Amino acid sequence: MSEQDARTREVAGSPTPVTRDRFHIPIAPDGSPAIYLAGQSLGLQPTTAAAAIATEMEAWARRGVDAWFDPERPWFTLDGSLREPMARIVGAKPLEVALLNSLTVDIHLLLASFFRPAGRRRRILADGPLFPSDRHALGTHLAQRGLDPDADLIVVGPRDGQATVPTADLEAAIQEHADDLALVFLAGVNFATGQAHEIERLTAAGHSAGAVVGWDLAHAAGNIELSLHDWDVDFAAWCTYKYLNGGPGSPGAIFVHERRAADRSLPRLGGWWGLEADARFDPTGPFVPAVGAAGWATSTTSILALAPVAASLAIFDEVGMPALRARSIRLTGLLETLVSDLPVEIVTPRDPARRGAQLSLRHADAKVLLARLAARGVVADYRAPDLIRVAPMPLYTTDDEVRRFATILGEVL
Repeated sequence: MSEQDARTREVAGSPTPVTRDRFHIPIAPDGSPAIYLAGQSLGLQPTTAAAAIATEMEAWARRGVDAWFDPERPWFTLDGSLREPMARIVGAKPLEVALLNSLTVDIHLLLASFFRPAGRRRRILADGPLFPSDRHALGTHLAQRGLDPDADLIVVGPRDGQATVPTADLEAAIQEHADDLALVFLAGVNFATGQAHEIERLTAAGHSAGAVVGWDLAHAAGNIELSLHDWDVDFAAWCTYKYLNGGPGSPGAIFVHERRAADRSLPRLGGWWGLEADARFDPTGPFVPAVGAAGWATSTTSILALAPVAASLAIFDEVGMPALRARSIRLTGLLETLVSDLPVEIVTPRDPARRGAQLSLRHADAKVLLARLAARGVVADYRAPDLIRVAPMPLYTTDDEVRRFATILGEVL
């Protein structure tokens, strides 16, 4: 058995995750630790996050503007230092990853480059239910180019009576609209249902249709194992405040495959941070984007916002995605078993390979039910009209918490 295999087995089989004490657990109404099952919305704070921010505050207080070029740890290259650990999480080369802006801003920057409608090939295909911010981003890019969002945004949703979209249905839709598609833009894990799509297979389908293929990985990065480079994904974007525990409003991140990033002639929206570091202060030079995904940056990166992300990425590096994914599968399987006999519908796929850490539970009185759970110390979240999303996080959720949640859910039902 390899060291990595042994580590995966150790982490996956532990009833209490080895990293639980590395996070601050919110407090329930009765003063005890809450059962926190909302990491798919906002991950918990690493205990090292405050110190990481304090370090940058101290550098600001002590050195002022000179902290940007501190010989030991310059702010000027802090974002670049996080590309390698982030790349390990999403299965990429470091030059294919950059941390910048926030998720929807990053999607806009990437669409400016990769959505290039021409002639009949002008439509975008997405999966449903489509996250509202993605809908707005895609729709406004269509409108900016004189196209009709109602006609040119194709959303492939579940069949009547079903909750999720089969891969075959997405493939069939891509093939049906092949001559019209400029872009296929899908969610790695659907925000509402928790369904994990087959990224490699659907990327290949999009390419076969002659379309560019991009992914919103907001609910996938740090949740499921990814191999973006090997899967030949054109581009992707994700946030760092959900599974990656970077804090509210923490910076987003992008992936641009090296074969795409090498094309510096690809149209894009430029800014000084998208240049190579030694060219950023050139007052008259042309915009020649930096090598790799970093060439899509525009504005100065927030140092204070990057600090908690760095603290969280260190934990991911310590444990590794294979171990986290193995524990996640076991925890979610336990949760599924315990709630299967209760009067709620599990809309998330039962196949562990087709879901991440999240189970979405359907109930007619979901909003009322959520309030009852909150009163009992359970933190989950609601998605209209009838879904409660619960996600046992492999970094900090215990087996006992999953069992207690199932008991409480049965009681409040």
